[in-house]
Amino acid sequence: MSGDTKAGLRAARLAIRDDLSITERAEKSTAIQRHGLAGLDVPPGAIISGYYPIRSEADIMPLMAMLSEKGARLCLPAVLDRETIVFRAYDPAEPLVDAGWGTMGPRPDAPLVDPDIILLPLSVFDGRGNRIGYGAGHYDRAIDRMRKRGLSPRLIGVAFACQEVAAVPEDPHDVPMAAILTETGLRILPDPN
Repeated sequence: MSGDTKAGLRAARLAIRDDLSITERAEKSTAIQRHGLAGLDVPPGAIISGYYPIRSEADIMPLMAMLSEKGARLCLPAVLDRETIVFRAYDPAEPLVDAGWGTMGPRPDAPLVDPDIILLPLSVFDGRGNRIGYGAGHYDRAIDRMRKRGLSPRLIGVAFACQEVAAVPEDPHDVPMAAILTETGLRILPDPN
């Protein structure tokens, strides 16, 4: 499917998300945190990647801290260059630094880790687990590198419900999400295989 179609969907859904008031985003983020804490199946010691919110994204940093208190190990992405992100171990008690791409993350000397679960920020999603990111492909390449090493992180998209569309155009390299977490709940998606 054409990149123009994805770009159009991305622009339209991000405009809707941007139109949410600060209060609405805060309330919806709190609901996302509540549903995530209640619904995410996180084995003790599992490494969970979250993200530091930018622009009008849902804020899951409080959820990350709560998951850490329940025994999860945490990490956040760091942008190394225009094409590469890595995941650095994250301790909620430690201060964050500029991690590239307008976001914050652990210090550059924080250990690199491979997440078992990735809470993905996204711009658009559909009910089949397809997603559209922000267009840089950072997560796609990071997930591809992990899969080539035999790893298969569980992908959980995080967004506001207003970012859902009927269908996201699929490309052969796309990896569907296992679940989507919004203010309406945690939706486990059917396995595409």
